[in-house]
Amino acid sequence: MASIMSARQALCLGNRLSVRSYSSAVKHEGARDVKRLGVIGAGQMGLGIALVAAMKAQVPVTLVDSNQKSLDKGLVFADTLLAKQVAKEKLTQSQADAARALLLPTTSLDALHEADFVIEAVPEIPSLKFDLFSRLASIAPSHAILATNTSSISITRIAAATQDPANPLDTSASSRVVATHFMNPVPVQKGVEIISGLQTSASTLATAVSFVEKMGKIVSYSVDSPGFLANRILMPYINEAIICLESGVGDRDSIDAIMKNGTNVPMGPLQLADFIGLDTCLAIMNVLHTETGDSKYRPSVLLKNYVAAGWLGKKSGRGFYEYAQK
Repeated sequence: MASIMSARQALCLGNRLSVRSYSSAVKHEGARDVKRLGVIGAGQMGLGIALVAAMKAQVPVTLVDSNQKSLDKGLVFADTLLAKQVAKEKLTQSQADAARALLLPTTSLDALHEADFVIEAVPEIPSLKFDLFSRLASIAPSHAILATNTSSISITRIAAATQDPANPLDTSASSRVVATHFMNPVPVQKGVEIISGLQTSASTLATAVSFVEKMGKIVSYSVDSPGFLANRILMPYINEAIICLESGVGDRDSIDAIMKNGTNVPMGPLQLADFIGLDTCLAIMNVLHTETGDSKYRPSVLLKNYVAAGWLGKKSGRGFYEYAQK
């Protein structure tokens, strides 16, 4: 007699088959054309996504940030990056000028009413993302893909924020939600994680894959599980390095040096944490710890103290290292 598969075994098998089917072939069937992109958040991640889309996919990008100073700072950073590309002869001046002209900054979220694809890149705060996607459901066109750059928060929960609580079976908006998790810095790192929620449609997934590849990125797939792939692996590594520093197993320089010289990574875990942002690292560890309930994801006390002190890494001028402020 055939054995009866348990619910847990069925779920695990389903996840394995899902990932395997994604990995075996890139599915573009049903992908929609993206003629205009919207990016929310003009910080390092959002600006990087917008700039790469302008350079590689060559589409107009509406760059939205509620703070005009953030927009201004982001565009100065874009000019700097483009100038470096020209100096290295990776772009001609005319190509750089064309890419820069495609960046359309605004402080109004309503400007996304013509976007075919929207990528959210705001801080890793669940309530902020839920509120934003609830608003996007009524602002963006009914065909627009609503993508999040979240590095750890459930896509199913973000998608649910677009649904009417009185009619949860209406997935007209939530089926268009997907995660496109870009790696930092976006102009340099090739990898992008694609994560579907329970509600995500096949055409949404296909459109996301197609557009990300037009941006010159290499896609990996993850199921909707806390931290997905990249941060489920990376953040505990960084957190353990901080615990080693906190408990005196090694000093800062020794911790980073052994990983650089012993495993051939370009920077050690403490320097990498500074570049990511210690507040971001803490937010992701909190999600992992809360969502899994596993004590192995407990954030380091030292990490929490650095964030409480405002020592957030490179962006604040001080983290585990000190940085000159421009």
